[in-house]
Amino acid sequence: MIIEIRAKNCFAFEEEISFSMKADMRNKKFASNVHRENNFNVLKTAGVYGPNNVGKTCLVKCIRAIKNVLLDKESGLLRNIFSNDEVCQLGVTFLSLGRKFSYDFWYNAKTGEYVYESFTEILKDQYSNEKEVLWLKRDTIKEEYFCIDEDAQKMMPIISKNNLFCYLVDTTKFESLKELKNILVGFAEKIDIINMNNIPMKHTIELLKNKNNLQEKIVEFIKNADLYMDDFKYVDGDKIQVDASDEAGRPEEKALDIPENIMDQIRLVSTYKGVPVPSMIFDSTGTKKIAAIASYVIEALEEGRYLVVDELDSSIHFKLTRAIVALFNNELNTNAQMIFTVHDINLMDCKRMFRKEQIWFVHKDEEGVYVYSLADFTAQEGVRDTTDVMEKYRKGALGALPDPELIKSLLSIKGNAKGVVADAE
Repeated sequence: MIIEIRAKNCFAFEEEISFSMKADMRNKKFASNVHRENNFNVLKTAGVYGPNNVGKTCLVKCIRAIKNVLLDKESGLLRNIFSNDEVCQLGVTFLSLGRKFSYDFWYNAKTGEYVYESFTEILKDQYSNEKEVLWLKRDTIKEEYFCIDEDAQKMMPIISKNNLFCYLVDTTKFESLKELKNILVGFAEKIDIINMNNIPMKHTIELLKNKNNLQEKIVEFIKNADLYMDDFKYVDGDKIQVDASDEAGRPEEKALDIPENIMDQIRLVSTYKGVPVPSMIFDSTGTKKIAAIASYVIEALEEGRYLVVDELDSSIHFKLTRAIVALFNNELNTNAQMIFTVHDINLMDCKRMFRKEQIWFVHKDEEGVYVYSLADFTAQEGVRDTTDVMEKYRKGALGALPDPELIKSLLSIKGNAKGVVADAE
């Protein structure tokens, strides 16, 4: 599970930011929202709020970059455009098999080199005292090197910087390095990242093709999300009477339309009152998105995966988004996690749904971008567990709120400031 994400000079974040999933156990409210393992306490969900274009998606991009780097893929990292520094810094603290680890790396976006990396294990005793055990440190800037495998340490000063150290050496020759690599890769492989504005149906289709228990749960999830649907399934092509070459018979949403796999999508059939119809043509955008995310949600809950969703509430009714979040917060969920960006303030509910540390904000002003939690606000500042957080947010008391001045656009169009202002008042 993700415990903390750190970023500096990455995308919108020039100064260092920290996003934490660590649970504050001084607060006993909504205990089921916390995953407990070996004295470590990690939040199962967190929602990130903020205006458009402030950095919510950049936080998702940072998680994606961490995943890609750990899996030896193209990072997609970009330095902050307002910075003169070419080095992007990313870090993640995570829980894996009941053990807590921390990994940081610095990437030079100009040279394509990894100039720094550090891997530690954090041990915690029964009294919550933590101790860090260093496994690996490769600082090519200060020329400081350490590896728990001494023979591997001798190679570090002369090895290339074009990748992480565990991908530049044969880790099968070094017991601890092999374990380190397995830990990092195993963690990264559990992360799924999706954007609800451009979510592919492919994952759901692939899982529906396989007749198994997971398929049944995905279908049940989709049916339960739509009160009028009798069934949802993937059928053979000869049972579909729609001409896929006909433009009128293709999905309207380009984000959900994958031309090369159009027949796969057409074979998704919804049944209403006993009548089967192609889902991609007859179902609403929201229903299609529910069908697309269903496979990720069910797979995460079944297999203990970490789901990162950008714009969770896109085209989905607020009761459905609440229900999805509630699945992850439920006490029956023992190892899955979800982090999501959202605009819907109906989810911002500390009375019935969230702990304070599960609600996060991204705020931007002329000085920079800030990432902070509702838990950062004290009772003295008027934020308690019983506070109407939605009302506080509406009034701007928590920041991260847009202040559009669209009336100026109308004034410039009409060219009659007095009359328009009078009408507006």
